[in-house]
Amino acid sequence: MKKIALISHGCAKNLVDSELILGILTKNGYKITLNENESDIVIINTCSFIADAERESVHSILEMIEAKKKVIVTGCLSQKHAIELKNAIPEICAVVGTTDFTKIIDVINKVENGSYVQEVNPNPEYIYPEEIERQQITMGASSYIKIADGCNYRCGYCVIPYLRGNYKSRKLENIIDEAKQLVKKGVTEIILVAQDTTGYGIDIYNKPMLSELLKELNKIEGLGWIRVMYAYPTQMKDELLKTINDCEKIVKYVDIPLQHSHPEMLKLMNRPSFDYRPMIENIRNQIKNVSIRTAFVVGYPGETEEHFEHLCQFVKDMKFDRMGVFCYSREKGTPSYSQKPLVPKRVAKQRWKKLMEIQQEISLNRNQNFVGKTVPCIIECYSDEGEVIARTQYDAPEIDGIVNIKTDKHLVPGDIELVKIISATEYDLIGEI
Repeated sequence: MKKIALISHGCAKNLVDSELILGILTKNGYKITLNENESDIVIINTCSFIADAERESVHSILEMIEAKKKVIVTGCLSQKHAIELKNAIPEICAVVGTTDFTKIIDVINKVENGSYVQEVNPNPEYIYPEEIERQQITMGASSYIKIADGCNYRCGYCVIPYLRGNYKSRKLENIIDEAKQLVKKGVTEIILVAQDTTGYGIDIYNKPMLSELLKELNKIEGLGWIRVMYAYPTQMKDELLKTINDCEKIVKYVDIPLQHSHPEMLKLMNRPSFDYRPMIENIRNQIKNVSIRTAFVVGYPGETEEHFEHLCQFVKDMKFDRMGVFCYSREKGTPSYSQKPLVPKRVAKQRWKKLMEIQQEISLNRNQNFVGKTVPCIIECYSDEGEVIARTQYDAPEIDGIVNIKTDKHLVPGDIELVKIISATEYDLIGEI
């Protein structure tokens, strides 16, 4: 049976789709490889969230075509630009939309017979293929579980709802079953992802069900940590905060992208426009020793110097434990595409730099508080230099900091070990066992 290669771009939610594609291929008898040199056919699962992500995906497509591969393009880029992609790169063999990847076997058969295939639903509706067992690309300490896809919000800068359709939750029992299977495979940490995790269940149970889901996950034997990403400001209710505080397996980490602080900017972004300070204080009061991660957009159309200074002061006052900052990216198909006045890219970059410098100082002070303390850390891997790489419960994989551990002991990836922190930098910790 032929080998099929896959290249995956984009977010953790896209990674889950890539793993489902691999699951479909495996179920249908295909051998799979992540080494594109081993296959004539290469599936490239693309990202189209911002222009930089699109460029990275297009680079992969051109590289594979130059290597004389039969290229099947799936994911957000093909959903957004199906016709333009084929016109720009006629060598592409197929384009498959964000919610059409379950038809991948039929697409491959047609490609092998020399046909060009365009399988893109103009009105995407994401239905999770529950009968498929994911083939994980990133086996190890952590694994993502997609609890929903699509989005009912229409934030000004975001193209996702138009590429993935409205919000669709998975059934609670299906998520629990998947979590149990992952734990059997040796996964220690489960990370829940969706465009908005806090809206989980509202479409199928008529009320938010994230608390109930977390309580059920907390009962799974052998599971170490449960992490929730992408919370939405209006859904941070006391019931959810109490669940996070009370369940011992849920890490005390809240990821809540706020995007801005000034009410005028939040209205322009079509985001919840209220004073976020009481909400942040309430999260800290309700969850003992919580770590809060957030993200902001600078340079959004209409952002004045006054709006930006308001954001700087907000960051100084709130002292977030973890923070990401993004320069606004003008994307066709988003509500903000036609908004004026535009902020010059140079100004946006200056604002990005200033906000990151404010956060660096906060982050260093936060990390220095760990020095001398002994904290549980999940073992990730060994570095090329032989150092052990780990994470505290306050750090999500790939986006937050790490702990470099000095030890002579042999540590097993996936295990949770007590580590004494001996020094700190702005983003990372150094520990010993």
